[in-house]
Amino acid sequence: QSGWKTSGFRNPIQRMKKDLLVQNTIDFVKDSLEGAEGGHDWFHIERVYKNALLLLQMEDKADTLVVQLAALLHDIADPKFHDGDESIGPKVAREFLTSQQLEAHLIEHIVNIIQHMSYKNSLDNTGERFSSLELKIVQDADRLDAMGAIGIARAFNYGGFKNRALFDPAIPPNLNMTKEEYKKSNAPTINHFYEKLLLLKDGMNTVAGKKMAEDRHSFMLQFLEQFYKEWKGKG
Repeated sequence: QSGWKTSGFRNPIQRMKKDLLVQNTIDFVKDSLEGAEGGHDWFHIERVYKNALLLLQMEDKADTLVVQLAALLHDIADPKFHDGDESIGPKVAREFLTSQQLEAHLIEHIVNIIQHMSYKNSLDNTGERFSSLELKIVQDADRLDAMGAIGIARAFNYGGFKNRALFDPAIPPNLNMTKEEYKKSNAPTINHFYEKLLLLKDGMNTVAGKKMAEDRHSFMLQFLEQFYKEWKGKG
């Protein structure tokens, strides 16, 4: 029995246990993602983690430890790199947290966040819905990293990884994709802006997340405007 209590941490021993658990999780994720594709590597996790900590300052009713661990473990086994298998990430996260003797109800909450936070799940109208303030924070933190300058860099890095075209005027974006179509898409990277990245701003959950998304959204629009000018030889 670990006796984890996740709010307050007034007891120095509890705080030390919590800090050790977070550090163990960081070490585990770093080791697990060594050599990962550049848009889904440890640095992606670190940015999402930092975004989540920032959002936590505005959402002080959230369980800090749940947010921290879910942010760190959310991409421990991204389905894109495991033949689309969505069960591996939650399974790996559950096994790791169990090895750390975290309480079962906290593990369940974190695993639920990992299972339900992905953008592609918003395209699935048949699956069960799970929601919590902690999920909303981690989801916003992750979506912020898919926007702005970083989001643009990640999109083209992954497009290059998959050998996709930058842009093809003959292939329009598919704005009504199902979850399965989204998972199997090989469309040019520019299409991804219209099929996901530009839609994220209006899907943010928290007040702070919505505010942070505004600047990143505007930057992506500026980028696209410049991209089309250069594509057409006009600038």
